[in-house]
Amino acid sequence: MVGQLKTSTSSLQSRTVFFLCLFTLLCAHSGCGYMVGGTYDPEIRTVHVPIFTSDLSRRHVNIELTEAVQKEIQSRTPFRLSSSDRADTRLTGKLIEIRKDVLGETRFDDARQLQLSFAVEILWEDLRGRNLIAQSSVPIDQKTHQLLSQANFAPEIGQSYATAKQEAITQLARRIVDKMETPW
Repeated sequence: MVGQLKTSTSSLQSRTVFFLCLFTLLCAHSGCGYMVGGTYDPEIRTVHVPIFTSDLSRRHVNIELTEAVQKEIQSRTPFRLSSSDRADTRLTGKLIEIRKDVLGETRFDDARQLQLSFAVEILWEDLRGRNLIAQSSVPIDQKTHQLLSQANFAPEIGQSYATAKQEAITQLARRIVDKMETPW
């Protein structure tokens, strides 16, 4: 009886392993939504990211956003940052709006919760003479693409404009670099 139980258990284990391997093979064959290769254009090696422009009165936010985008490119993409004369592409941006809206007030009209919003226009150009915009998710008939980012903060509980600004900048930099991926 004990011998039959051991044989039955090992047979069950081998069947489980077989079906698990079969399932893995079928998933790999069907793709499961994954791309073969990288998510970035392999022909692009270098990107020049000049300091984003801004006509707004908030100083240095455009510089902070540029630095955040450069860090995202370095950490998440195979692209290297380069000078303008050696780069394959150029990613430019313009900070077009910064808003701070009150979402809730106390009965004494003090701001209880605020929302910080950034809007930026980006343009990714191919400096080698090809039309890179047609390959990205930016519509072909538009030269720029607008992105928005928001962060909420509540001064009453110790949250500050500075932390909300950093959160919004980080979120916006991620979204900009997401636009650099090759579309499906």
